[in-house]
Amino acid sequence: QVQLVESGGGLVQAGGSLRLSCAASRSTFSINRAAWYRQAPGKQRELVAEISGGGSTNYADSVKGRFRISGDNDKNTVYLQMNSLKPEDTAVYYCNARFLFDPTDYWGQGTQVTVSS
Repeated sequence: QVQLVESGGGLVQAGGSLRLSCAASRSTFSINRAAWYRQAPGKQRELVAEISGGGSTNYADSVKGRFRISGDNDKNTVYLQMNSLKPEDTAVYYCNARFLFDPTDYWGQGTQVTVSS
């Protein structure tokens, strides 16, 4: 079993920045895919950004050019750098990871991001 622990959420003014961290209890060298999702009140969970084990990235159109997903295998941590935040980025952000040779889809507990106008 793998644990994913998110941190870094909080309250920020529009235009500000936050960096979310997702610490994994298993080596991220074996990650097949890691991603950040978000869910705003009354809305479905949506993909924000994803990164493959090979380093390829993909972003939702709404965050392209503002958010960046990255990983540090030495720290077994995946990051989401969020810049130029907007009120519509307010949501609970969840880390998700899939590992090689493991069919389980792992999720973190979520971290709240609130952007005030």
